[in-house]
Amino acid sequence: MLTSFFAKSKPINITLVLVLLSGFFIAANFQNWFLDFEILKFFKILGVFLALMLALFLLNFIAKKNDLTQRSAYKILLFSVFCASFFPLLKDYNVIISATLILLALRRIISLKSQITVEKKIFDAAFWICIASLFYFWSILFLLIVLGGIVIYSPRPKNWLIPITSAVCVYLIYCSIHLLIYDQFYLISDWYQPYNFDFSNYQSFKFLTPISIILALTLWSLVYYFSIIQKAGVSLRPSLNLILFTLIIGVSVGIFAPSKNGSELIFFFIPLSIIVSNYFDTGRDKIFREILLLILILMPFGVLFIQNK
Repeated sequence: MLTSFFAKSKPINITLVLVLLSGFFIAANFQNWFLDFEILKFFKILGVFLALMLALFLLNFIAKKNDLTQRSAYKILLFSVFCASFFPLLKDYNVIISATLILLALRRIISLKSQITVEKKIFDAAFWICIASLFYFWSILFLLIVLGGIVIYSPRPKNWLIPITSAVCVYLIYCSIHLLIYDQFYLISDWYQPYNFDFSNYQSFKFLTPISIILALTLWSLVYYFSIIQKAGVSLRPSLNLILFTLIIGVSVGIFAPSKNGSELIFFFIPLSIIVSNYFDTGRDKIFREILLLILILMPFGVLFIQNK
């Protein structure tokens, strides 16, 4: 029943997903947003909320436009329940903005397959990623996706210089703004965030439960995803491989993240939502898929109960 409902991408499906994610975002930020009310802070959080909603629509657009999934609502539902299962993620405004910018970059990278305005798309993708790194440093690793896109779609020598040009442009623009506001140059030391390999926070039950479920789901879905890649046509296979590469980069960002509180996983959730959506789109074991989808939908509510216990 649930799988049949979300197997279609209709306004009612999208609306329900938006309500779900909005409800958890408001719950996570209720005190900062409303109880400790300040007009500037109110509009700041509102802007982050709109960025999160934009991320949802971008994910849906990228998947549908490039045939990465079937025309279902699974991908946005999965992304929503993954994010809603980690309250620190919904409170980390920098990571939400950074992830939204990464989605803008991913849109440009995958569209390289059209071979139209290739140089502009490479520049745009690198530009968005460099801006994203100003909010969350380790998102700079997604520049590897740009390089992957160049290798797959347009490995001409001049294209390798475009990401460097884009990075220099971002630095010069931001450095100029920083100089005007603070009367000092923006240094690499201001930008860099040290890596942290301390995963002890994940041992907490409120993190361990959703992470265990998501990890098991990832391994299960990857088996189906590899099968889909093998059966895919020549034009679609590179895009599916890029999503897989994006998943690997998302894991890398989580490993190097300076703070292990669940917010760093949003970069992992972007490609994972597409990969798991493919399992729900093509899997034949309907009863198991029904149970699994129900568990995933209930997961953020269970985490909320654990946190308030």
